[in-house]
Amino acid sequence: MGQCGITSSKTVLVFLNLIFWAAAGILCYVGAYVFITYDDYDHFFEDVYTLIPAVIIIAVGTLLFIIGLIGCCATIRESRCGLATFVIILLLVFITEVVVVVLGYIYRAKVEDEVDHSIRKVYNGYNGTNPDAASRAIDYVQRQLRCCGIHNYSDWENTVWFKQTKNNSVPLSCCKAALSNCTGSLARPMDLYSEGCEALVVKKLQEIMMYVIWAALAFAAIQLLGMLCACIVLCRRSRDPAYELLITGGTYA
Repeated sequence: MGQCGITSSKTVLVFLNLIFWAAAGILCYVGAYVFITYDDYDHFFEDVYTLIPAVIIIAVGTLLFIIGLIGCCATIRESRCGLATFVIILLLVFITEVVVVVLGYIYRAKVEDEVDHSIRKVYNGYNGTNPDAASRAIDYVQRQLRCCGIHNYSDWENTVWFKQTKNNSVPLSCCKAALSNCTGSLARPMDLYSEGCEALVVKKLQEIMMYVIWAALAFAAIQLLGMLCACIVLCRRSRDPAYELLITGGTYA
């Protein structure tokens, strides 16, 4: 029964090291996705420190490639030193991912305040005749999220751009995608998106942060299983004189 348990631990450990390689790619993808998406909404969110969880998770993903290599070599050769190093590195990465989860929740809670603080300034700086980066960001967000204004399309009436144009219309990015003859006129509000952008931007940014949190939690659980299996192998190697190596040529060092 005991030998069956140790063999199962070895097999799971080898399998987990392959998962670590796959996990490394997924974590790097999640981190890159956060960076790319954040770039579309960065004008609505001034606190660059919200990218810290994404930076950490990319670093963790890169480290997992190395961990997978160390883990495979240590498990196949069954080196005490290699397995102990493997467990220590996994523990450090596990702690790092717990930090990512905590930071993710902290910054997720701050999203609404940050967006509320900056969105009026961004909308008031809109310049439809010669769009700058902030203006392009507003048009992109309104088309992408299918929204108009901060709380609704009437918010545009309080902007500098609206008062200067004096044509009683909002940007064409407020027009519903299905309409080809929409001019943005406030005289035809049914042609415009009725929902405001602030709530949708907050929701989108919070969703992005949740991707980071769930990715960190999922792989932290896998690493916990890896540490458990490695510890079982190490303990049995130290205490059981009848211990059998997984392959011929393994090392007892």
